[in-house]
Amino acid sequence: MDITVEQLAEARLITADDREVRVPATLRYTADDPLAVFVDFPAHAALHGEEVTWTFARTLLDQGLRAPAGHGDVQIWPYGRTRTVLEFHSPHGMALLLFQASALRSFLVRTYEVVASGQEDVADVVERGLSALFGGV
Repeated sequence: MDITVEQLAEARLITADDREVRVPATLRYTADDPLAVFVDFPAHAALHGEEVTWTFARTLLDQGLRAPAGHGDVQIWPYGRTRTVLEFHSPHGMALLLFQASALRSFLVRTYEVVASGQEDVADVVERGLSALFGGV
């Protein structure tokens, strides 16, 4: 199944001096990787001038829209009534981004229309992951 959901979204990057800088992002989901969601940032919005994609569990986004969720590289939590924070950690530093919660919810609903929660073909995902890990075709 090769169905992809993409949605443009505007994020606000919180700078070290507490300013909010507009950053375009693309929220992406593919039925071929049904457990994951992707957030793509264009090269001009990234630290090293190259496009950046963050990948994390769709369930993490779902949980983070309602309450603080995640440990490690990606953490998500509600911020007031209308916004949601996505916090990304990498060896190069940390990025704190605010998204409109309604945009994230809308995207999430669209992903569940493609693959319902609990209907993900985990066996296929594991098979492809193991194949990639061990150099199979």
